[in-house]
Amino acid sequence: MTNLVRNVASGADERPEGTAVQFDGTDVSYGALWRRTGQFAQALADHGLEPDDPVGVYLPNLPQFVTAFHGTLRAGGVVVPMNPQYKSREISHLLGDSGAKAVVALADLAPFVEAVRDETAVKHLITVGGEAETGTPFEEFLADGTHDVVDRGDDDLAVQPYTSGTTGQPKGVQLTHDNLTSNAEVAADLVPDGIRPDDKSLGVLPLFHIYGMTVVMNATLFSGGAYYPLPSWDAEQAVGLIQSEGLSLFQGVPAMYNDIINQPDAEEFDLSSLRLCGVGGSGIPVEVLRRFEELYDATVYEGYGLTETSPVTHFNSPEAGRRVGSIGKSLPGVDSRVVDTEARSASSDRTASDNEGFEEVPPIETGPVDEEAVDLDEITGEVVVAGPNVMKGYSGLPEANEEAFTERDGKRWFHTGDIGYHDEDGFFYVIDREKHVIVTGGYNVYPREVEELLFEHEAVADAAVVGIPDERRGETVKAYVVPTPDADVTEDEIREYCLSTLAEYKHPRQVDFVEELPRTTTGKVQKFELREADE
Repeated sequence: MTNLVRNVASGADERPEGTAVQFDGTDVSYGALWRRTGQFAQALADHGLEPDDPVGVYLPNLPQFVTAFHGTLRAGGVVVPMNPQYKSREISHLLGDSGAKAVVALADLAPFVEAVRDETAVKHLITVGGEAETGTPFEEFLADGTHDVVDRGDDDLAVQPYTSGTTGQPKGVQLTHDNLTSNAEVAADLVPDGIRPDDKSLGVLPLFHIYGMTVVMNATLFSGGAYYPLPSWDAEQAVGLIQSEGLSLFQGVPAMYNDIINQPDAEEFDLSSLRLCGVGGSGIPVEVLRRFEELYDATVYEGYGLTETSPVTHFNSPEAGRRVGSIGKSLPGVDSRVVDTEARSASSDRTASDNEGFEEVPPIETGPVDEEAVDLDEITGEVVVAGPNVMKGYSGLPEANEEAFTERDGKRWFHTGDIGYHDEDGFFYVIDREKHVIVTGGYNVYPREVEELLFEHEAVADAAVVGIPDERRGETVKAYVVPTPDADVTEDEIREYCLSTLAEYKHPRQVDFVEELPRTTTGKVQKFELREADE
């Protein structure tokens, strides 16, 4: 029996006066954090919540998120993290699907909860900051006494985040205590010499998202380091905090790195205190990585993962080496394969003992490849993974679970939906999401290849490529470009630039200049919005 919150208890035992969370100039020690989690857990119990009851956490990155998260787990409950940008319509699905009994919400967001309360199982609303007409203020909700840690099984549900919902309704991802503990511990060990008590982590990745939750908050707190949350992303503010506080760990998404290098005074930033820079969430354009490293004499290590895998499955660790353009090697304990997606589609039996419909694509000798010089369809397939970090399943969706998993060789393989290849040295390379591949005139176009080229153009600050309907070709390639300030560039110039480097069928036949790209709060481009704009 276990409970992942015991990892925070260890920090409280070993260094009760050490800083656990630092926010807006105020330190919260490990001893104080542990006491507050106990008070929150006791308050839940006093209000009738029992082990296994879900609790929604509808907050930006604030100290109260840390307390509510670990306090819920301490009481044996299940955390349901919710995007604070969501409105009533969106949270109605999350609350209804999860059956959350209580919600901790920013006071400004409380009306969205109240608007759907009658449609859900929510009985208690706890508010943070400001003044809300309903609910109990967070500090008033805390009990005087503290609750003991409720033991949980390794396979018991701990957190149920929801997929981003870029297609269809978001799915509840069932993550267990073992899923999250194992991944946070491995993530902490990926830092040279492991995360140390003197490390300070920049918390700009949203805590409702599994990347910020596991790799930043939990990995830091499990190791005795200090977590510095920021409620929203602001490149200037984030860089200022790194410089003023001497932060040592920065995990971000590609858009954050791109924002930093595009600041007017980017060359003046001093980021020398950082001893590890990690990037995930989506592939970072090579030109963005190169520019960041050139400016700050830093090495950026790319990783890969999904909500369903707690999240990290691959990483370019300093010890294992790095290959630019690669997501790295499989984490310890994680198995990875590249399988033939066409063979999988042809097979209806996903539990057979043989490998029919699950044929491995052989590795190449050494990557990355020149994507113009090889037939990507010959060396790529779908990346599948198995390991202790892989989710229990999607909540209440048996058909989705059947589609997501294949049982082979005594393992339960999760289908990521990402297309990639691997090499004989164990490095993996993801070239695109399966659903993003553009089929034009019978040829496959991988948007990331075109996007990488666009980022090399001096007039391009940001870019995204999608497929749009075309009567003759089925689909054709369209680029959305955010130009750099004062750039003087035309659509024809962008098209000719791509055509001079790429095969004719790959170049964008349409180019739209936009002020910004639609992104999720975790920095992923919402390509479905771009496609819908052309329908």
